[in-house]
Amino acid sequence: MNLSKHLRSAALAALAAALTLPALADPPSHAPAHGWRKKNDPYYVGYTGRQWNDDFGVRSGHCDRDRVGTALGAVVGGAIGAAVSDGDDPLIAVLVGATIGAVIGREIGDEMDDRDRACLGHSLELLEDGRRVIWDGARPGLTYTLAPDGRFERESRVCRSFSLLRQSDGRQLTKRGSACRFGEGDWRMVKS
Repeated sequence: MNLSKHLRSAALAALAAALTLPALADPPSHAPAHGWRKKNDPYYVGYTGRQWNDDFGVRSGHCDRDRVGTALGAVVGGAIGAAVSDGDDPLIAVLVGATIGAVIGREIGDEMDDRDRACLGHSLELLEDGRRVIWDGARPGLTYTLAPDGRFERESRVCRSFSLLRQSDGRQLTKRGSACRFGEGDWRMVKS
């Protein structure tokens, strides 16, 4: 009986040790890089295969509007497309132009500024279908949530369809839209 008790204790100890061992697996693709990947593979691969130096929080589900603004610098309006990349070192993908209101609706488009368009463009560049990203708008209580949900091609360009939710003052408005990639990080709204 003493031997049986000893074997049972040894078996329980072995089981407890096995359950406390860490799992040896790769982190999910959406996990932020903190260790080896951050030091040895610092790029974020975009939807079209382009490597980006920063995801501005997009992959973790929250676009950092302040950091996006820093990347955009003093670029405004139509000149934003020229600042998408600096030689071979792209800064950030953006939704270029002011046509968002005409395509997706003035209720959403009129309140979007350059930082919002950059969060939208960089999210289209980096997010997989079915994922979501949220960011705060220019004023308190205003948030946007983007969910890309389909890929298509138009005139040999990579395009994506998405839904965009705007929440403001307790009200929600969801619109569908599509955008196509016209260059390195240059996304433009198109009619579906």
